[in-house]
Amino acid sequence: MKVLGISGWSGAGKTTLLAALIPLLTARGITVSTIKHAHHDFDVDRPGKDSYRHREAGASEVLISSAKRYAIMHEHRGAPEPTLEDLLTRLNPVDLVLVEGFKKSSHAKIEVWRAAVGKPLLQAEDASVIAVASDAPVPELSVPQLDANQPQQVADFIIAWLDRPTATWDGARRGAAE
Repeated sequence: MKVLGISGWSGAGKTTLLAALIPLLTARGITVSTIKHAHHDFDVDRPGKDSYRHREAGASEVLISSAKRYAIMHEHRGAPEPTLEDLLTRLNPVDLVLVEGFKKSSHAKIEVWRAAVGKPLLQAEDASVIAVASDAPVPELSVPQLDANQPQQVADFIIAWLDRPTATWDGARRGAAE
């Protein structure tokens, strides 16, 4: 399974870019799953619902299923937060897993950077950044620059990257700069 991060500071447009990339990639026959890291407590369930009550009662996992979808909620119950590697083992195989967040992990990443956010480039300190998608020219980059406002250009870059033998999860851990 190939893993590629879309990383950057909050407000840079990571989710917007991902939402545009997914249909472009799936239209080209690439199966895509996503992992999104949250830095805060979140809930996908609602108080009062049966599944919520099951979790609140102490269930480790609750699986909700219908004719259209299923979801599994797993409570850590004091256990450490799983690593990206742990989470990847829980996904069904696909051509590409796009990861939003986990910017300190060593998987290959495209950094989304906008000067208006007022934060420094991650790429300067992160060798796993293989490209920067920005809305303005970024001087002195050691990786390709993509136009963050042109998702087709970013999708084309990803498709070319997928053809590289080092695009696998193991390859990303060895170093994306190969």
